Amino acid sequence: MSQEELEYVGFWPRVGAAIIDSIVIIAVTTPILISIYGWTYYEPGPEAPIIAGPLDFLITWIFPAVAIILFWRYKQATPGKMVISARIVDAETGQPASTGQLIGRYLGYYVSTIPFLLGLIWVAFDRRKQGWHDKLAGTVVVRPRYLALEPAVFRAAQTNDNQQPEP
Repeated sequence: MSQEELEYVGFWPRVGAAIIDSIVIIAVTTPILISIYGWTYYEPGPEAPIIAGPLDFLITWIFPAVAIILFWRYKQATPGKMVISARIVDAETGQPASTGQLIGRYLGYYVSTIPFLLGLIWVAFDRRKQGWHDKLAGTVVVRPRYLALEPAVFRAAQTNDNQQPEP
């Protein structure tokens, strides 16, 4: 698919994708957590620990991080992004992002959420629809162009378009 046929994915579609991803993660982790810790795992209270034990940490923190990064690496999208036909690409070239970029993007989510979710909300106002996590990692989220006002543009493609063909 050529870059002229892509658009940046905006705030609301990405919110919808995040909701789908959250439902998938909850559907996978909840039965495992209940089988290990029982229903008391979900009982609120002032004495409830933030992390119930090493398996809790693995299931609620490590497993989702690894799963998300693996989806990004091999599918360029999580299930939620797949539903909206979105994929994560390098912001300069439009090619698949590197594993290092994807790990940085995931860690960038923490930076984006700390100041009142401002780094995530930033997607709504940015010209290329990048959240802070995207800016930190050098990625953009694109999908096939439907009703885009502005196509996705990658610097590397502009350089290649300006080169003269060899005789």
